[in-house]
Amino acid sequence: MTRAFAAFATLACLALAALGVTACSPLALFDAIGPRDQGGRLAQKSAAFGTHPRQRLDVFTPVGGAADATVLVFFYGGSWKSGAKDDYEFVGQALAAQGFITVIPDYRVYPEVRFPDFLDDGAAAIAWVRDNIAEYGGDPRRIVLAGHSAGAYNALMLGLDPRYLRKVGVDPKVIRAVAGLSGPYDFHPFDQDTSRDVFGQAPDPAATQPITFAGPHSPPAFLASGDNDTIVRPQNTQSLAARLRAVRVPVQERIYPGLDHADTLLALSVTFRSKAPELSEMTTFLKQYAGTQQHVRSVSRWDR
Repeated sequence: MTRAFAAFATLACLALAALGVTACSPLALFDAIGPRDQGGRLAQKSAAFGTHPRQRLDVFTPVGGAADATVLVFFYGGSWKSGAKDDYEFVGQALAAQGFITVIPDYRVYPEVRFPDFLDDGAAAIAWVRDNIAEYGGDPRRIVLAGHSAGAYNALMLGLDPRYLRKVGVDPKVIRAVAGLSGPYDFHPFDQDTSRDVFGQAPDPAATQPITFAGPHSPPAFLASGDNDTIVRPQNTQSLAARLRAVRVPVQERIYPGLDHADTLLALSVTFRSKAPELSEMTTFLKQYAGTQQHVRSVSRWDR
């Protein structure tokens, strides 16, 4: 966790403790009291895309409205064991302020579920987008996926392996581009408790890895990490970027100097945006490929 953010969270939690508030989530507190982008707004809270309490999503729109805008579905991290969309409104408003109709879904987590159930939830959220996003000014034919940490894994798996979207009746070709921030994409063998807990029961370990599915059918990818990330090593970003380039898929790879694992999320916020040009670089890349007919994949490639 970045030192500035840790100091902010510690001071704020101490202040709340003085008022008798004992429970304090640093990210939730940051989201609640930190400055927000004024160009985005929350348009829909906790729309259901399934029957489980965690199958809910929020929608953010540009303040000035939108028509046929690109839709960005953002998946948060938490090691597939924790996380809540309510702590990421600063991300939703930041991305909506860039002109995207932004969707942030919750999803089921361990120990209630393991791989691949959280990916099925992500696919169900995208199916909801297909069916409903036009009401908010979004174009269901132009969807981009993004995420941080475990959420970056979710975004890349849903973009690279078309089986999850096909299972819910969504055409994989609507995914025009993907973006991953500090994501794990090539982490087998499972040598840590989290990976063993969440993925250890999978009958085909290779099928759990995004890098397995990188091929000429893959969508263009923006892949970023920080060179001080000791939680998900930058090698994950570098390996996937190299694999995609080898099959001539457009990739923008960024390893930001001085950033750690949390920084690549916090750099999306108003408070820490000066740490890296991540928001502008990521959104420029996503707009480039969502708004053109470049790299449109053929049905025959997807049906291999």
